[in-house]
Amino acid sequence: MNWNKNQVIAHRGAFRKNNFPENSIASLKEAIRLKCYGSEFDVHLTKDKIIVVNHDDDFLGMPIALTAYSELMQKTLHNGEHLPTLENYLQEGIKQDHTKMILEIKIAPSLQETLELTDAVLNLVKKLNAGEWIEYISFSYEALLRVLQIDPEAKTAFLAEVNDEKSLEKLKSDRITQADYDYTIYQTGNWFNQARQQEITLNAWTVDQESDMKKLLANHIDFITTNEPELLFDLLRNS
Repeated sequence: MNWNKNQVIAHRGAFRKNNFPENSIASLKEAIRLKCYGSEFDVHLTKDKIIVVNHDDDFLGMPIALTAYSELMQKTLHNGEHLPTLENYLQEGIKQDHTKMILEIKIAPSLQETLELTDAVLNLVKKLNAGEWIEYISFSYEALLRVLQIDPEAKTAFLAEVNDEKSLEKLKSDRITQADYDYTIYQTGNWFNQARQQEITLNAWTVDQESDMKKLLANHIDFITTNEPELLFDLLRNS
């Protein structure tokens, strides 16, 4: 594999500039075309246990967990695509060897359901032999621990909003290799030096303003998740 060596992770794929649907096959392909390090996306389980790629827990007004995939297919994204299954999404992503797929395991209504989703994701990744392409992220610490229990070699990152962050020492002790925090968290404290000491990588989300990108790049952030990957690439080229 020849993974791209840059700091750019396209949030929900590279969708905004060309008005692609978020989390669509089209936005994944665009992130790959741009040569982003990674393309981030979100997964849920349908009523009939099909894993689908979508940010919210409903699709065009239909609750995903309460709806069979055949019913979800009755509506389309605004570019004509159907709601992608994770299987179709991964099959597209593994056609190339330079952009990682950053898979967010969404928090379900209960921990049991979140772990059910986690297990289903891992089983599918194993079935498709797609593990080398995948990095797992989640706001559910328990989901990440389950990932590492089943696949100790998996790369994982803990997502956190302000006041929900965990110490880098805690992540290190649990073998979680990245802090993936709201970018404002890094504005206080000594995160960058501590991360280097702990050998933990830092990702900041969701960063769309040039001034915020520049501050993070000045601190040698490892990755930036953004809805504006083209802008971030421009800054990197001119730095």
